[in-house]
Amino acid sequence: MRIPTDSELAARARAGDADAFGELAVRHAEPARRVARALLDDPDDADDAVQDGVLAAWRSMDRYDPARPFGPWLIRIVVNAARDRGRRRRVRKADPLPPALAVGGPLPDELAGRALLRDALAEALAELPERRRLAVTLFDAEGWPHAEIAELLGIPVGTVRSEVFHARRALRDAMAPFHEDER
Repeated sequence: MRIPTDSELAARARAGDADAFGELAVRHAEPARRVARALLDDPDDADDAVQDGVLAAWRSMDRYDPARPFGPWLIRIVVNAARDRGRRRRVRKADPLPPALAVGGPLPDELAGRALLRDALAEALAELPERRRLAVTLFDAEGWPHAEIAELLGIPVGTVRSEVFHARRALRDAMAPFHEDER
């Protein structure tokens, strides 16, 4: 019995054959894991990035160019997923509270400052155009990858990246008075 080539499986997958795509994913899973683990120091994050990448590839099979090899195409998607996951992790990385602060809770002036900050942030977000506000909220607050945001908004991924960049810059400018108080 002849084993189908990647090209044959990819053609079947493009036609909607989930089993053919599954075989491709299995064939390229180990290289994809190695690449993701080289980019992310947490093996669980790397495995999640591979899953994100494989899912993104399945969703993008209509954009796969059958004249090119499947493996590098899938690996590129996994690399992007790993980079996205790494960026999200850096954005959300938090240091544990010192025990002295964790026990007593925030002081009243801290609570008032937080309320002012929260209100200023809500106002700054409201000033953003809807698409920009949605892109930055989905990316930074909800952790969505750029590709899913692009799919949701019906715009290119590069435009999502640009919207997030410009939204962050506008928010940073609007929140500058709070940063000056910290200095």
